[in-house]
Amino acid sequence: MKPYQVACFGEILWDILPDKKLPGGAPMNVAYHLQKLGVPVAMISSTGDDADGDDLRQVMQQLQLDTTFIQRDPAHETGKVYARLAATNEMQYEIVQPVAWDFIQPSAGLQEIAKTPGYLVFGSLASRNEVSRETLLSLLNGDRTLVLDINLRPPHFTQELVELLLQQCQILKINEAELKLIGDWYQFPADMEERVLAFSQKYDIPTIIVTLGDKGAALLEDNVFYQHPGYQVTVADTIGSGDAFLAGFLYNRIINTPPAITLAYACALGALVASYHGGCPAYNPDEIIALIQQVK
Repeated sequence: MKPYQVACFGEILWDILPDKKLPGGAPMNVAYHLQKLGVPVAMISSTGDDADGDDLRQVMQQLQLDTTFIQRDPAHETGKVYARLAATNEMQYEIVQPVAWDFIQPSAGLQEIAKTPGYLVFGSLASRNEVSRETLLSLLNGDRTLVLDINLRPPHFTQELVELLLQQCQILKINEAELKLIGDWYQFPADMEERVLAFSQKYDIPTIIVTLGDKGAALLEDNVFYQHPGYQVTVADTIGSGDAFLAGFLYNRIINTPPAITLAYACALGALVASYHGGCPAYNPDEIIALIQQVK
């Protein structure tokens, strides 16, 4: 088996917008941006044995994404999300269930991936169904650094599920609203830095990233706190910008970039993708560097 530096587990789907449909799913978006940055990445998911599934596989191949671990489910349809833009400029989603990625099956190939060093990215959404959840949990005891992109989508999570996943990860990516929601469960301090430290201590998570929308992001790395104000761009839509951010972060972790520079790069990639339509736009990675250099 070829050495995949990152494996992304979870949903692949069609985002159905008022005027078009776009390939999506947070794990696939992360995989796409990592692949663009030259990182070998495995996408672990499932589609239905239907036309939407065939179309999604074709798009993945066009995006040069490896489809080796995309299962085909004859009993369930390919995933769909109906997306619309709310007044706040944030996307709102209606996530269809059950669909094929709720039923990702265990396999010897997946166990082989879990045993090889690298990163495993996963979220809460693909754990909403017991079948995919059990498959995911079977992969978490291997040799990979576990990256939880919490990605809470009501009503597709419970406190019990979130706590289970938080206990598994070494890197946590969370947004401002999610930080408040989960922190309030435990009466953590209101101050963001104190709240992040409390998270880190309660769940023994050494690396926590908080995305702050157009205000940039914060990073706790081994009890040191970093912040970046982000980059100003003309926003086309925010679909997948957080996923791009995570890909930029992991890419820099892989090449051993210092934390402050890693955070800046991740913010730049997230902002760049927000300036395009969709979660997997065509762009040149040189544009990331150009955006960073604009503010120097």
